Amino acid sequence: MGRPRRHDPERRERIVDAALRVVGRSGIAGLSHRTVAAEADVPLGSTTYHFASLDELLVAALRKTDEGLGRMLRESPALAARDADLGAALARLLGEWMGGERARVELEYELYLAALRRPALRPVAAEWTESVVAALSHRTDPATARALVALMDGLCLQVLLTGGSYDEEHARVMLTRVLVPGDGA
Repeated sequence: MGRPRRHDPERRERIVDAALRVVGRSGIAGLSHRTVAAEADVPLGSTTYHFASLDELLVAALRKTDEGLGRMLRESPALAARDADLGAALARLLGEWMGGERARVELEYELYLAALRRPALRPVAAEWTESVVAALSHRTDPATARALVALMDGLCLQVLLTGGSYDEEHARVMLTRVLVPGDGA
């Protein structure tokens, strides 16, 4: 008779959390079933049982990171208020997100951009984009919502890639220009 199986209903979630820590510390290049198993303090077989491939694990990790900016935008009372200045509200929310833990923001973007080389991640990246477009479409048309998402991504990437700081007023002006073409705000 073998050893009794240990009941561990949170093991899958712990493995995903461990993968996020590994990627946050070592990048996607440092991710392996072995490094994740060690980080999660689980047997190596547990990681391959729950995630047959690293792409499956990355998909789960990317889905979990959607709890960041995407959730903030979808749940924002300021975006729901019809009388609120949408450009200012978006600029403020981006500032709150970018002003948080920089390593977390970098991790979210690293996983999001990994879809460039890992086709398995593309549907999840597209879902994130679509969920944010849907959230913004309650305040504007879908084409403008897509332009806003593209601009917000660009603003965030510029800050992350240059090491600069987020400029909320600049973001407000640029977002307002997308919302109100010709506005020289």
